[in-house]
Amino acid sequence: MITIASFFAGVGGIDLGFSQTGVFETIYANEFDKYPAQTLEMNFPNLKVDIRDIHDVKSEEIPDTDIIVGGFPCQAFSIAGYRQGFDDVKGRGELFFELIRIIEAHRPRVAFFENVKNLVSHDNGNTFRVICEQLDILGYHYTFQVLNAMNYGNMAQNRERIYIVAFRDTEDYARFHWPLPITLNTTVRDIIDFDNPKDEKYYYTPGKYKGDIYEQLVLATQDEDINNPSVYQWRRKYVRKNKSGVVPTLTANQGEGGHNVCIVKVKDGIRKMTPRECFNTQGFPDDYILPTNQSDAKLYKQAGNSVCVPVIRRIAESIAEAIGEKDIIIAKNNIDQVISNQA
Repeated sequence: MITIASFFAGVGGIDLGFSQTGVFETIYANEFDKYPAQTLEMNFPNLKVDIRDIHDVKSEEIPDTDIIVGGFPCQAFSIAGYRQGFDDVKGRGELFFELIRIIEAHRPRVAFFENVKNLVSHDNGNTFRVICEQLDILGYHYTFQVLNAMNYGNMAQNRERIYIVAFRDTEDYARFHWPLPITLNTTVRDIIDFDNPKDEKYYYTPGKYKGDIYEQLVLATQDEDINNPSVYQWRRKYVRKNKSGVVPTLTANQGEGGHNVCIVKVKDGIRKMTPRECFNTQGFPDDYILPTNQSDAKLYKQAGNSVCVPVIRRIAESIAEAIGEKDIIIAKNNIDQVISNQA
């Protein structure tokens, strides 16, 4: 197995995508928030998550691994945030340098990062330039791409993220290639249940929320075709319909009643997506465990902060090929195809 140390691990979306290849195994994970850490441990029972602040984690306390991965906090770089980057008052932007500290100490064969698309353009490109300079200083050879879950993960979500792959060795770097686009076959009906009733807490009803949200939703969805459904969003003062036939980019505040929440018209009313449906939208399998002792708000946040798992898996397969594990990947893909055909 190719070993991984995972930072800002969240609920394990990156780890799951890598593990689905059959080549990689996460042996260390760090996640400061105890709630996603619990979700991660429930789904990776052999993994004990280190919930300390990354500033308190000494390099020598981390095992040597082949790969270091990190979806370092993106709020400081997000279009939806304050765009403060490395100057973020909460210190989220500078957390990238903690990853660099650990990479410098362990010199893994590969480093993998995920972040918001806006990372490239933030501060006229200066933020991304600093990130690249740090990798240059360490002698790593890197490449990056902005990939959309619709085009590279076959998931019905309009989610663009930047992915950075850095190699210690020039030979590995030369063999790496980014996944090619694939056809989108998944529909919103594959990830959202439009037919069966859900708990009443998910529904919009008259007077439930301040203002005229409900009335505007009724008006906006009055001509909705349940057989060919769309996903809507409340945008502070108006309702926006996603005309691409996919789920808009999930955010960490999905569970709240206001801005950016994804809303659907179903057989028995108008409701927000459930936490499970949000995890579905990120490509997590049906058997991925969601803790029953956590609030919906916590689960919505975890889903919105996570990654599109199928995109991660495809990148992980390309990494495996680059570092000499191509035969294993081909064999596993053949097995997966046989299982799919039998199903």
